[in-house]
Amino acid sequence: MNCTAIIVAAGSSRRMGFDKLAASLGGIPVLARTVATFMDCPDIAEIILVTPQERMSLLDQSRFTKPLIRIDGGEERHLSVAAGLAVVSGKSDFIAVHDAARPLVSQADIAATVLAAKEHGAASLARRVTETLKRSDDSDFMIGAISRENLWFMETPQIFQADLLRSAYRHILEENILVTDETSAIEALGEKVKLIPSTSPNTKITTPADLQTL
Repeated sequence: MNCTAIIVAAGSSRRMGFDKLAASLGGIPVLARTVATFMDCPDIAEIILVTPQERMSLLDQSRFTKPLIRIDGGEERHLSVAAGLAVVSGKSDFIAVHDAARPLVSQADIAATVLAAKEHGAASLARRVTETLKRSDDSDFMIGAISRENLWFMETPQIFQADLLRSAYRHILEENILVTDETSAIEALGEKVKLIPSTSPNTKITTPADLQTL
């Protein structure tokens, strides 16, 4: 089974106020940590890195043990993924899409998601909702509870049979459907996605406070 990883790193980090992918995490840039995990993962055959050229300086290219192709992204996340899909090798049976801002994903969780995608055609790493959920009115006053049963926080990687993901992206682009992750594109085709519980922290860095908790 041949799996290509598309690592999405095209964002400008506007909410951070600085380039979060260049931020140091244990002395290593966030982007470099993410790429290294997929480089070292036996389940990944090649990497498509969707990021501006200037971010390549964050990486230690002497550690590249498998093919890595860098391409520019689009203005929206789904357009960046579409750009990555366009250069994935035709030999790839499966495609994993991962947010570069999730630098702590484990190789074990990647492997588990690859295995689930092989069995089900589509799988995503995710985390069960465990907090109490409440709904508010427009003035932020609590008005009721929401059951957390069968609710999940979506994570990445999200991994799919290659032709299925290509079909899903053709559909959303042709129909001008805006999606925030690949499972939504698969859902738009009426297909199911198997959810795999993450077994280790897989935080997405969005605000400066997120860096302080890692």
